[in-house]
Formats: sequence, structure tokens, C-alpha cells
Amino acid sequence: MQEFLKDHDIQIYLGIGLFLIFLTINFSINAIVRRIGKRNAINQARERLISRYISSGLLFFWLLSESFIFGADWSEIAVVFSSVFAVLGIGLFAIWSILSNVTSGVIMFFSFPYKVGDKVEIHDKDFPIQAIIEDIRAFHLHLRLENGDLVTYPNNLMLQKAVTLIEKDALDELP
Repeated sequence: MQEFLKDHDIQIYLGIGLFLIFLTINFSINAIVRRIGKRNAINQARERLISRYISSGLLFFWLLSESFIFGADWSEIAVVFSSVFAVLGIGLFAIWSILSNVTSGVIMFFSFPYKVGDKVEIHDKDFPIQAIIEDIRAFHLHLRLENGDLVTYPNNLMLQKAVTLIEKDALDELP
């Protein structure tokens, strides 16, 4: 064990340093997400979801960097990632609409002009909706119709359709 530590002491110190940098960046970005969430009055569950997405991405880059510090070669990494991405590509192609909704949820977190409680009208020629936004989730929105019915509306369609704000903070009107 001491021989291993003696042979790899530089890599161990670099790895610890990289881990501390990763923690600092992760903490900073999560603090920024919380600040954006508070400034825009965004639900804490959505803040945690976006923070989890960002932390997962940073963890991926940290693991990749650690593997290079400990001597992994580009060709070895390329084989692993090509295999993983081939499997993921096939699987993700099958569930592209789910990914589209998750991506839309992330976009909506940072730049969505409507909040929970706003009454909106979605201009869809097949299914026009006039409802109050009850909740914004990772995949869909919960919209409460005037008759009390709950409609789940996909995030990607919310970004694709024209939406009009009718009234801000209309949640107290719900039956």
C-alpha cells in the first residue's frame, strides 16, 4: 500500500485538488441556481431538479478528468465512451420525447415568463386551453381548467405553442 502511495503521490494530490475544485464549482453553480430561483420566484423542487442536472454533468466531467490524471489513454476512453454512447443513443432515440420535455424543463427554468399561479391561454388549433398554471415539473405542467379539471401539458409543447398571459397570480380563483 505504501508503495502504491509513493508511486502515485502526484496523481493522488492532483486528484484531491481536482475534487476540491469540482466541489467548489458545484457549490457555486448551485448557489447561482438558487439565487435565480429566488429572484424569479421559482418552486424549490424545480431548483433542486436543475441543481441535480448540473451536478450530474459536472460529475461526468470530473470522472473524465480523474481518469486522465491516473493515466487513462485517449484510445481507452474513446472505446468506453463509444460503447456507452452507442447504447445510450439507441435507448435515447426510443425516448426522444422524454428528453425533449426534460430539456424544455431546463430551458423553462431559466427563461420562462409565466409562473405558478398565472392564468394563461395556449393557442393550439386542435386543443385550445385557458387555465391556471398549478405546477411546473420536469416533464410537464399541471394546468387547472375553470371547471376544476387537471390537465398535464408537455413542456416541449408549451415552448412550441403561442401562449398569452391572461392574469397574474390567479390561483385564488380555483374552485
